[in-house]
Amino acid sequence: MDLDPGLADLRPLGGFFVLRTVPDPAGAAGAPDPGRLPTLAEAYERVPPDAQRDALTARVAVVADRLRTAEQRVAASIAQQGLAARLWSAALGCAVLYGRVPDLDPRLLRFDPLASAPDDLWLTGPRPLPGDAATVAGIVLHGHLEPLGEALMARYGSAPGLLWGNAGSALAGAARELDRWARAHGRTDAAGRARALTDELFAHPLLRTTGIRTGTAFRRRSCCLYYRVPGGGVCGDCCFLRPPRSSPGAASG
Repeated sequence: MDLDPGLADLRPLGGFFVLRTVPDPAGAAGAPDPGRLPTLAEAYERVPPDAQRDALTARVAVVADRLRTAEQRVAASIAQQGLAARLWSAALGCAVLYGRVPDLDPRLLRFDPLASAPDDLWLTGPRPLPGDAATVAGIVLHGHLEPLGEALMARYGSAPGLLWGNAGSALAGAARELDRWARAHGRTDAAGRARALTDELFAHPLLRTTGIRTGTAFRRRSCCLYYRVPGGGVCGDCCFLRPPRSSPGAASG
């Protein structure tokens, strides 16, 4: 099945799966002109080439404000996990429903750091690629999460173990939502495809040690630091059963 220009099959799955395209067949009333937005390739620069288009710093600042935290490393972690969830959801959803994935090259994805899903990402295209696990891993892990992680480590001192734990958690969450939708709609074929793809992705060296999976459940080996947000606690897949009382750097690796 070919990709349709607006990736319409993703819309019933929810906002995290939706990927707007340029031009957007859905109209997206009130949305910004995507041509004026920076690309994710620009956001991943360790030293932003243009301070006025420094999308990564802007996103971390937005997350910090929404969470009411003054800890930039906490906001950086939550921002990275949110973007990882968006990328995994769109790629996995397309691979399962279309059998193909769009080319999500960071130079083709424009990013609105002030917006929430699905108005944060705009794809120029889409250009179809094979929907196998190796292609999805190449697109998301190597194309996005590695350069994003390097930028966050350079700018905020983010720990690699934390970032890869976020990546594993985001993948497990996307797979769980896709499985829930597929079963609710009698799409056992889609549920099986999602499960097989997720199994292959978690076999990747960058993900296989991030946590323990039991069916669609996932228990990570690191912590995203959400417990440090005012009023926050531990997430459902956290390595902790209760918020730790320890030094600021606890569970960041």
